[in-house]
Amino acid sequence: MSTPQTHDPKKLAGLVVGAIGVVYGDIGTSPLYTLKECFNGHVQLDLNPFNVMGILSLIFWGLMLVVSLKYVAVILQADNRGEGGILALMALALRSATDNKHKAFKLAVLGIFGAALFSGESIITPAISVLSALEGISLVSHTLEPYILPVAIMIMVALFAMQSRGTALVGKLFGPIMVTWFVVLAVLGVINIIKAPQVLASINPMYAIGFFMAHPWVAFVLLGAVVLCLTGVEALYADMGHFGRPAIRYAWFVLVLPALLLNYYGQGALLITTPEAIKNPFYFLAPSWAHLPLVVLSTMATVIASQAVISGAFSVANQAVQLGFCPRMDIQHTSEREMGQIYIPGINWFLLLSVIILILAFRTSSNLAAAYGFAVTCTMVMTTLLAFVVAGHYFKGSKKWAYWCLLAFLLIIDLAFFSANILKLHEGGWFPLALGLVAFTLMMTWKRGRELLATKLREGEMPLAGFVESLESSPPQRVEGLSIFMTANSDTVPHALLHNLKHNKVLHEQVVFLTIRTDDVPFVPSRERVVVRKMGESFYQVIATFGFKEEPSVPQVLQQVTQLQPELEFDEMNSSFFLSRETIVEGKYPSMSWWRRRLFSLMSRNATRVTNFFKIPPNRVVEMGMQVEL
Repeated sequence: MSTPQTHDPKKLAGLVVGAIGVVYGDIGTSPLYTLKECFNGHVQLDLNPFNVMGILSLIFWGLMLVVSLKYVAVILQADNRGEGGILALMALALRSATDNKHKAFKLAVLGIFGAALFSGESIITPAISVLSALEGISLVSHTLEPYILPVAIMIMVALFAMQSRGTALVGKLFGPIMVTWFVVLAVLGVINIIKAPQVLASINPMYAIGFFMAHPWVAFVLLGAVVLCLTGVEALYADMGHFGRPAIRYAWFVLVLPALLLNYYGQGALLITTPEAIKNPFYFLAPSWAHLPLVVLSTMATVIASQAVISGAFSVANQAVQLGFCPRMDIQHTSEREMGQIYIPGINWFLLLSVIILILAFRTSSNLAAAYGFAVTCTMVMTTLLAFVVAGHYFKGSKKWAYWCLLAFLLIIDLAFFSANILKLHEGGWFPLALGLVAFTLMMTWKRGRELLATKLREGEMPLAGFVESLESSPPQRVEGLSIFMTANSDTVPHALLHNLKHNKVLHEQVVFLTIRTDDVPFVPSRERVVVRKMGESFYQVIATFGFKEEPSVPQVLQQVTQLQPELEFDEMNSSFFLSRETIVEGKYPSMSWWRRRLFSLMSRNATRVTNFFKIPPNRVVEMGMQVEL
């Protein structure tokens, strides 16, 4: 477990600015609504200095313990060849369960459910962020309030419409704008802290403890609002592969954390001196003449935050496809230089439709705040549980026990936040849970269906080596050209070959058995990708391995094969690809319940064609159909 390090100061500075723009967009816009929701939420809490200091102390220690300690200091160490995210962590954890299928299943459930809940967060984040920014318009003029929802929807449509063009150009603007945003947060905070410097004393955890002792139930329920200051924390880990561990840590401790704390304390100071500012404490930090420019800057910052979450949703979906938990999808690379910049049309338009429905249904950021937090805290719990397994696998002795004790302490904090958010289920928290459960059901159904399908296809299969020997000794009619048989199992005879011999009774002069595998690492070095084995005078076996963040490409594989085996020349006009296409039908003794079988069949029919997914020339493909009973 190691992340590539950079020792070039200029390059590191560029990565830090990039991390500020992409990684911290979501958590950086949380001051827009966090403190307001603590007092304007559904819990009656008097606005007085004692309560303000208590909540500020909870926010301070939440940021320090959950973000600084758990994610920045501990979780970032668990990287999968430089890549992070809950699916990468799951892949690391699964290495400890190679011989224990029951344990592997439980770990897969944890990782996939956490990834599924991320889809709920991907929908709520753009809606709550942009709405909270535009609501500042009401401070400029009440006559503009009716335009908040239409403008929010227009911004969302424009944002999702630009996804197909990629984020390379917009990405260059992310860093400078977000640096400006954090500097403004800090300046506004300092200006107001000067008026009531006593708020800085709430750094003392006794203020949080005292608040809990004075209002135990209210304080517990308010954890559901305090957690809003932690939204986007998973991006720290998920985007590690793009920027590296040092850049993310420098960005957090040098600019992001100080700016957030100064702004929260500035809002607290404002509420102590001017309690009526609770209507919108963030915007009231600034003088009235600055409200309109601040609305513009806030909207830009929230759009950037939304962009980062949308890109994260694409990345998670891509990883799920490569790991076999999701059907093949149309995945488009939008940059020739950055592999991580992808666009998935189906996911994009589903997110846009869901965001618009959310905006129209909840209408205000306060209503959305009730739905926000459950997905975040549940994913936090899943990440900590997987980290337990990874620590136990990679560390030994006292170091392992030290990590386990620390993770146990952090798990208690995660569970406290999660428990408080369970109380918000009936107020809107059901939405990300329902969405997550749907995504989880789809992914687990696909995984289970593919396993059962592979088992059925293996029934009655013949060993490949012996079959090749029989073809060499008693060959059928041979025709000019080269045939490539795609097969998932490299040890047995491809069904497409058997069907071809049964119906066409011919075989090409050269035959290649091609198997493409996905490893549990994000990237596979080019020199390790392709293995070629000659099985006879005219038969070859090719096994190509890709990482779960890579896009498989058959032409790329064949180009490498030619370098390794010069006698194999893949002329497009002289090569044919043979594939099997399965149709799912109900068996006499069904292996799946009727609804899961129909769901799996529907997903199979709507999956991206193999030719598109593997970039195979469609005019050189022969598909051999077969029915499989499940």
